[in-house]
Amino acid sequence: MVVTIDGPAASGKSTTARRLARLLGWMYLDTGAMYRAMTVKVLDHHIPLEDTEAISRLAETTEINLISTSNETRVWIDGIDRTDEIRNPAVDRAVGPVCEVPRVRELMVGFQRRLAEKRCLIAEGRDMGTVVFPGADLKFFMVASVEERTQRRQKDMLKQNIQISLKELEAEIRKRDERDSRRSQSPLKPAEDAVLVDTTRLTPEEQVDLILKHIQNITAGMEHSGPK
Repeated sequence: MVVTIDGPAASGKSTTARRLARLLGWMYLDTGAMYRAMTVKVLDHHIPLEDTEAISRLAETTEINLISTSNETRVWIDGIDRTDEIRNPAVDRAVGPVCEVPRVRELMVGFQRRLAEKRCLIAEGRDMGTVVFPGADLKFFMVASVEERTQRRQKDMLKQNIQISLKELEAEIRKRDERDSRRSQSPLKPAEDAVLVDTTRLTPEEQVDLILKHIQNITAGMEHSGPK
């Protein structure tokens, strides 16, 4: 069974997906971390973000692995744990252009689909329900006000000792939203059959409970229908 949770930055999808996976004993697929890992590699090599051919070649020789525990997902790039490097302002600014490189998306989507072949998972990202898993059993699209998302992201950054003003952070989030929604490759948008969840005034616990009820309803329906 595959459940997808899409949405813009800081809409609550990562926290919700991680907690749901832990509750259900399923795999948590943090696709955003994969693209951020690729961005770290691009920055390591000082490749201009407009040089899509060089980024494509680099992607073909880069090994990215996600190792999930009960508390977090560790990100390994070419055999080295780089988890602590994937969420910083430099990566935030560069990940959008890297995501748009067709070859990068092709490689990432292939890897993500292979992970879902033999296990139940919660897949979180920006195009899980529209592109990667269009046949998912359940799809959710999470939204929240820009102001709320900005405050959430600043809190996350302060935990990493990264100082950034709300004004600067809000401008970056708005820019990322516009770029994600207008890109030609897999634009950010809800799937037609996705459940829209506004998390602006919801706690993480309420977000999890809401989605968990949907999952329980569909799994109960599967049990009652039995084999065909």
